[in-house]
Amino acid sequence: MNNFEIQRETDGKRGSFFIEEEAKRFAEMVYVMAGPKKMIIEHTAVDESMQGHGIGLKLLNELADYVRKEEIKVIPLCSFAKAMFEKKEELRDLRN
Repeated sequence: MNNFEIQRETDGKRGSFFIEEEAKRFAEMVYVMAGPKKMIIEHTAVDESMQGHGIGLKLLNELADYVRKEEIKVIPLCSFAKAMFEKKEELRDLRN
């Protein structure tokens, strides 16, 4: 899987950014809304077949673009997201 599209789904309260092909989810970043302008990143998972290709960071960057556009602040509880928020200065403006 070289060409993939990051998709987003939500029910208004919970949602995810994910990569799916033929009904198999290969990667996802799951979040829950903690109010109209506050998002908690709960979990990030990347299938073994896609690990080592920066997929988690691509999901996080897609989420970052979305929350910036919607003016939402983020609480990264997921260990991966939390580490990226500490490492990448360009994400720090998103923190709550």
